[in-house]
Amino acid sequence: MILKKIKNYIYSFFREFLVFHHSSLEFRAKLLASMISVKSSIDECEKDTLESIANEIYKDDENRAEILVNTTMEYVKKVTEMNGLYVDDLILDIDKNLKKYPKFYQKIDIESLKRFLKCKATTEEKLLRLRILEYFKKELEYKGLLKDENS
Repeated sequence: MILKKIKNYIYSFFREFLVFHHSSLEFRAKLLASMISVKSSIDECEKDTLESIANEIYKDDENRAEILVNTTMEYVKKVTEMNGLYVDDLILDIDKNLKKYPKFYQKIDIESLKRFLKCKATTEEKLLRLRILEYFKKELEYKGLLKDENS
């Protein structure tokens, strides 16, 4: 168990060199972190939702799912601890990545991101999550990729 944690830590730390398609994983981590980091403190609901989504995305690769969780939590920690990264910065970076790698539009799963709306949050935090979701929906609509037009 400890060896596995050390291995995942090393993979997370050196993911740019060791993880296949790390840019795709980073993109997904930023998407998830944008929804989680609107709150100043993360509770079990967000953690459980994140783990569930990661395991669904990488159902055949437990290590990659754990790296996604760890990478997402790194971004969340940077935002919530005011380490020079803000939610706006994450969204701007997501936007830049979408322009640079149009294939990343396919990685935006609105239904998965909506699951964070079920977690306890203040009215302001819920509103921020809804606005982030609306932004992602509009991006997908613009590209004609929105899976469910009624969502």
